[in-house]
Amino acid sequence: MQNEKMIQAINEQINKELFSAYFYLAMQAYFSSLNLDGFANYFRVQVQEERDHALGFFNYLNKIGGKVTLTEIQKPQNDFSSPREVFELALKHEQFVTQSIYSLMDIAREIKDHTSEIFIQWYITEQAEEEENMGRVLNKLNLIKEDGAGLFMIDSELAQRLYTPAVIPGITL
Repeated sequence: MQNEKMIQAINEQINKELFSAYFYLAMQAYFSSLNLDGFANYFRVQVQEERDHALGFFNYLNKIGGKVTLTEIQKPQNDFSSPREVFELALKHEQFVTQSIYSLMDIAREIKDHTSEIFIQWYITEQAEEEENMGRVLNKLNLIKEDGAGLFMIDSELAQRLYTPAVIPGITL
């Protein structure tokens, strides 16, 4: 595949995925500063997953003969007012990424790039999971409101999250 529109869009997606990792690293730092180690763990895992997503696009672009072009990564927000705000922002960000991946699929369909369609489908499925996970934690935070005991219960739950490397069909990370 040598379609410049798709190559450019994938390069832009690589940047978005790397920004996601950077954004979630800022969130991890915020929770670490509050000694909410479970929340920090949640975002540590999220950072690793976003890095995997970026590498998946990176390796796919190389595999199909496109040229990877890395660009500057935007500075993330570093100050947050509450755990609830963090998850509101994280969910909104995941929804933004989902729309970006949908746009990739639209391009693949427009240019009849069936190989990219198959590759991008994995990310569409992954994004549904990402939004669900962020939304689930946000719902719990909304339920407990400002209750400290509830916050520590969620923190304990999030401490159990483990990183599992992404398995993207046809791509080695």
